[in-house]
Amino acid sequence: MMKHERPETSLPILQDQYGRTKRKLRISVTDRCNFKCVYCMPEHPQWMKKHDLLSFETLLVFCKYMVQQGIENIRITGGEPLMRQGVVHFIRDLQAFRALGLKRISMTTNGHYLAKYVEQLKQAGLDDLNISLDSLDPIQFKQLTKKELSPVLNGIEAAKKAGLPFKINCVLMQSQNHDQILPMVKWAKQHNIPLRFIEFMPLDGDQHWSNQAVVSEAEILAQLKPYYDIQVLQQQHEPARIYQLDGQYQLGIISTITHSFCGDCDRIRLTAQGELYNCLFAQQGLNIKADLEAVKQSNLDIKQHALQQLDQKIKPYIWHKAKGYHALQHQQARKISMHMLGG
Repeated sequence: MMKHERPETSLPILQDQYGRTKRKLRISVTDRCNFKCVYCMPEHPQWMKKHDLLSFETLLVFCKYMVQQGIENIRITGGEPLMRQGVVHFIRDLQAFRALGLKRISMTTNGHYLAKYVEQLKQAGLDDLNISLDSLDPIQFKQLTKKELSPVLNGIEAAKKAGLPFKINCVLMQSQNHDQILPMVKWAKQHNIPLRFIEFMPLDGDQHWSNQAVVSEAEILAQLKPYYDIQVLQQQHEPARIYQLDGQYQLGIISTITHSFCGDCDRIRLTAQGELYNCLFAQQGLNIKADLEAVKQSNLDIKQHALQQLDQKIKPYIWHKAKGYHALQHQQARKISMHMLGG
């Protein structure tokens, strides 16, 4: 198939015009969050009305369809997903799709409620967590999030105790938490906790992002070089480039701005109100809420037709995914921000 040619909707896989096959689906189950991180949340957010959110029943219809199209990993995001009642049951219900090819069910959380829910999450069949932690300094942490640090550290400890695998994600910003590089690495290495630094991306709620605010991959490595022997490892189909420190500890850096991983991107995203995004930076999503509701409510006679209509919308949209961040960066800023897309 030539690039830019419209795909046949009967294709059993989700592929874009650059030959990238989609294996990972991120689902935002809520836009609400109890944190106010500047790189994600607007100062004055306008929350979606609860009745506008896709029901978990509808999300299961979508997940089943996507797994049948080749999706292997589902990550549940927010906002803060643990703020939505019923999310643990949703994870439990997703287990049924392992027989169809689903391999991994993950969650991204700010960790604030983790100590309360970690055992339930493990019992429901969750495979792993990403926990956001942008500073180990309690004062700085509160400035960044408007919340206390201690519940997050308690959540991390609870995840370790429960034996639920997790990674720490740290978004770095100049003049806000750029001084956390060495403390975070020292802490993570000491406790053998996987750590990923993330370059600040233009997905902040109030659109104040600038290149000057980015702590680049090169700057991170320059700060670490006097203290550690650093070797780069071969990058797989993951957004993080992995560096081995002192021959033992592996640190990841996600450098979308200065060293993009877009060429291997295998992700698509669904918002809590039913908009599909073929790229984190896409200007336009595809609203499939009505289509999903039609599939859910159909009787057996017309369900196949409703699924066909869904297919005819989703596959061409994914096919026309842009090359990546650097192809989209000069477009007009969109209204949707990270708190609605879940990263």
